[in-house]
Amino acid sequence: MAESETLESITEHERILQEIESTDTACVGPTLRSVYDDQPNAHKRFMEKLDARIRNHDREIEKMCNFHHQGFVDAITELLKVRADAEKLMGQVTDTNRRLQDAGREVTAQTEEVIRCRIQQRNMATTVEKLQLCIPVLEMYSKLKEQLESKRYYAALKTMEQLENIYIPRVSQYRFCQIMAETLPKLREEIKEISMSDLKDFLESIRKHSDKIGETAMRQAQQHRTFISAVQKQASLGCAKPLYSLNGRTTLQHNGLVAEDTAEEEEADDEVLTAQDLVDFSPVYRCLHIYTVLGDRETFENYYRKQRKKQARLVLQPQSNMHETVEGYRKYFNQVVGFFVVEDHILHATQGLVTRAFTDELWNMALSKIIAVLRTHSSYCNDPDLVLELKNLIVIFADTLQGYGFTVNRLFDLLFEIRDQYNETLLKKWALVFREIFEQDNYSPIPVENEEEYKSVVSRFPFHEAEIEKQPFPKKLPMSQSVPQIYIQVKEFIYASLKFSESLHRSSTEIDDMLRKSANLLLTRTLSGCLQNLIKKPHIGLTELVQIIINTTHLEQACKYLEDFITNITNVSPETIHTTRLYGLSTFKDARHAAEGEIYTKLNQKIDEFIQLADYEWGMAESDGRASGYLMDLINFLRSTFQVFTHLPGKVAQTACMSACKHLATSLMQMLLDTELKQISMGAIQQFNLDVIQCELFASSEPVPGFQGDTLQLAFIDLRQLLDLFMVWDWSTYLADYGQPTSKYLRVNPSTALALLEKVNRGMKDTSKKNNIFSQFRKNDRDKQKLIETVVKQLRSLVNGMSQHS
Repeated sequence: MAESETLESITEHERILQEIESTDTACVGPTLRSVYDDQPNAHKRFMEKLDARIRNHDREIEKMCNFHHQGFVDAITELLKVRADAEKLMGQVTDTNRRLQDAGREVTAQTEEVIRCRIQQRNMATTVEKLQLCIPVLEMYSKLKEQLESKRYYAALKTMEQLENIYIPRVSQYRFCQIMAETLPKLREEIKEISMSDLKDFLESIRKHSDKIGETAMRQAQQHRTFISAVQKQASLGCAKPLYSLNGRTTLQHNGLVAEDTAEEEEADDEVLTAQDLVDFSPVYRCLHIYTVLGDRETFENYYRKQRKKQARLVLQPQSNMHETVEGYRKYFNQVVGFFVVEDHILHATQGLVTRAFTDELWNMALSKIIAVLRTHSSYCNDPDLVLELKNLIVIFADTLQGYGFTVNRLFDLLFEIRDQYNETLLKKWALVFREIFEQDNYSPIPVENEEEYKSVVSRFPFHEAEIEKQPFPKKLPMSQSVPQIYIQVKEFIYASLKFSESLHRSSTEIDDMLRKSANLLLTRTLSGCLQNLIKKPHIGLTELVQIIINTTHLEQACKYLEDFITNITNVSPETIHTTRLYGLSTFKDARHAAEGEIYTKLNQKIDEFIQLADYEWGMAESDGRASGYLMDLINFLRSTFQVFTHLPGKVAQTACMSACKHLATSLMQMLLDTELKQISMGAIQQFNLDVIQCELFASSEPVPGFQGDTLQLAFIDLRQLLDLFMVWDWSTYLADYGQPTSKYLRVNPSTALALLEKVNRGMKDTSKKNNIFSQFRKNDRDKQKLIETVVKQLRSLVNGMSQHS
């Protein structure tokens, strides 16, 4: 085992020694380190091996030196012999060179002179040649300077291009050319800056002229629209035949006469201006060419589009008070139209500076802003005339831009929104008109003295009644002055609504639908609201309410004529399936119902006023023998009031009469049962009975025709049975028959009878005390008192039984 390890270490040491001998001394370190990383005491064996190897090399060196020593000695001896011959040869060469130099000195001088002349000749030829190359460069540069001074920048750029590509490369080695080449980029930048400055001036110029450009474009669009309308009107009349003369002007021939269109005459007289007439576009073209030549067209296009977008935002920003006048809107539209007319011209006059996609994007952005601005500012308009003028401006604005290829459908959609607002302003305006009509009305039938006055009324309102037409003059028409005025104003409203519907590119059916819906809003909201407010006004009395009911009846009958009126305007048959019907019938019915309800309310209020005048002496011993004065006044008032109701529909008058009688009966009953009234004498009961008899007589006199039998008298049946019970003092019958359908006092409630009996009882006790201090000892009074107490007990038991049952 030890021997194998020794052999391995010896082999390793041999390898290390070979590596040391063949390796650069700078890399020996790692090799030597491996000696020490090996087995313990291995370095000693390595050192021994190394010493042996050194001794071996020393022996080889010694052998080699001994072998070459004799040859070295021989070579030194021969070298010493040659030195003397070399010194002798050196002296001979030096002498020969001296003699040669002396002989060739003159020839050298002449040769140098010849060389100098030849060099001068060559330099002159070279100079002429180079000057011939440089002169064109200098001429082109001089030409460039002249072009720059004359502001011919596009030509200057072409000259620069020739200099760089053709002339300067020929003489690029000269410093002046290098300076010239370094100057050209600076000149290009100067040209770019100058052309950009011109472009900025152009952008500022078109911003100032946009208003004029837009005004001109919109005026031309309006003239074209007027001309087309005139041609269509002539075509619809079928009385004109268009002729085309050689000079391009259109004439219309009618019955052999030639009449020139007025609009065309004005158009021929006034020079038609275009965007090019108002604005010089050459800076744009020049700048575009310059940037194209410079290879920086994209930068120019981006800059131009960016600036135009900024200008678009400025143009689209309206003035805060734009909504106050139509001129504010017109100026706004002119600026927008002018802006896009310029863009359309740039689109078609240049190739790629702006694209259709860019203008469409710009227009869509502008359209959204325009719609938002118009929606906001139009909401401030309360004048329908201003809204109508705004609509006309929007139509012309849309037609103008549509002529330049822009989509304007959203503007017409906006017009529908503005139409609703226009209708709202019309409704507000007509609400004031209706209120003024109602305030000025005298609420009395229209008197007509003669046929002329009658025809005047009938021409304004469709009134036809055979009975009244047969009556001699003077006569009265049942409605008041407000009816024909309202009818005329409704027609005026329809006309005003029609004005907005014109030029919206809608079909007759759609316009018919718009008009009918607007008319419905006027009837169901505005007129209905005015009628409701009128009916609720405190100064409107019963006479006025009766007249309002009559008026609404005639207005309701006139609704069919309003439908015919709309049909004549739109030429749309009312039988069309989608035709909207007018809701005037329900409007006037609702107003009538409200007026009827107000009549009932006011009648009851008037009855309450008379009832408050009642001054009964509840402790009287005997009645006066006649009805109370307040009640007779109340009955007379009711008689005169119901006479006014003769023109009302029968059911209305009957309902009012029945309501008044029921309210009177209820009020009289409440008066008897008032909790503050503690006692009642039989004399007061008798007096109260006389008043109720008068009420019954009034009811039986048929103040309003149409009641069957004693229907109206039944309003007082509760009072009558209650008073009869006390007047006859028929308690035994009442108590015996109570609860039976055939009872004589079926309508007398036990609680009502009990309350009144207690008051009568207290009244009787008080009367007895006043008449005789010993009244309690009278047998009749004692019996009556016992009877009352017995009846009171029985009534209370009935009341308690009713409450338990309920």
